[in-house]
Amino acid sequence: MAHEHLDDVKHYLLDLQERLCAGLAEADGVAQFHEDSWTRAEGGGGRSRVMTNGGVFEKGGVNYSHVYGAQLPPSATAARPELAGRSFHAVGVSWVLHPKNPHVPTSHGNVRFFIAEKAGEEPVWWFGGGIDLTPFYPVVEDVVHWHQVAHAACQPFGDDVYPRYKAWCDEYFYLKHRDETRGVGGLFFDDLNDGDFADCFALQRAVGDSFLDAYIPIVERRKNDAWGERERDFQLYRRGRYVEFNLVWDRGTLFGLQSGGRTESILMSMPPMARWEYAFEPQPGSAEARLHDFLQPRDWLDEFAGKTAQDTSGELS
Repeated sequence: MAHEHLDDVKHYLLDLQERLCAGLAEADGVAQFHEDSWTRAEGGGGRSRVMTNGGVFEKGGVNYSHVYGAQLPPSATAARPELAGRSFHAVGVSWVLHPKNPHVPTSHGNVRFFIAEKAGEEPVWWFGGGIDLTPFYPVVEDVVHWHQVAHAACQPFGDDVYPRYKAWCDEYFYLKHRDETRGVGGLFFDDLNDGDFADCFALQRAVGDSFLDAYIPIVERRKNDAWGERERDFQLYRRGRYVEFNLVWDRGTLFGLQSGGRTESILMSMPPMARWEYAFEPQPGSAEARLHDFLQPRDWLDEFAGKTAQDTSGELS
């Protein structure tokens, strides 16, 4: 028996996929999303939507999935061994955008819901998700805007929610083997089941609904910035870090592969092109070198509180 509110969550997630695709296609202006529906032999399936070679996005995807089975995969029980052996439902939407212009950040998000069941016991349910931003040529104005929207999404649920989920994002999207964050953070949460179902579901919706407001204004500001071969080479080099995180550290990728999900959909998050250069060092004082200052956890809202775009145009940019 699945959780009584599973259908409510599925309805929201399917609608979120529709709204994300519509907003991103409008921002791109050229490409539309191509949809593939798939089924999973062990139970469930999903619909994957991908755009390629657009006016703004070199590749973008927004995937919905609902998978279920007799036993949770190891990646889902590593932190909660008491759930090992339970049957499960996992439903979620994940998305990632890889723009053409190196001045437009890559961005990722997902929202998900799990149910773990065992005969004779109450189902265990929890929400998870978040949004994060990975600029290659970051601008303070854009990063502050991103975190302002994230803060506003969390604020109705308590003053401690944004700082807690912001710190969790910095910790999660961290390349331990590189000693750097993947980007400039955002929000990340997992195992959310404190309080009643309605409050937890409302928080998940607030995070998912905030994405377009957080990301599209940055896209609009940066999509016409000039770039050339140097910026493209650096973008491809930094995309390599994105690949490294997803294949080495990301629990979502591991869960999808361990649960027998559709490989093409799971690896949709990979950029269409990336490169690796041995022992690359950017030129001191260059825009590429200054990226390092961004790839450290910072309190973006307090550090730049009250400053205008002109005030911050020369800081860390």
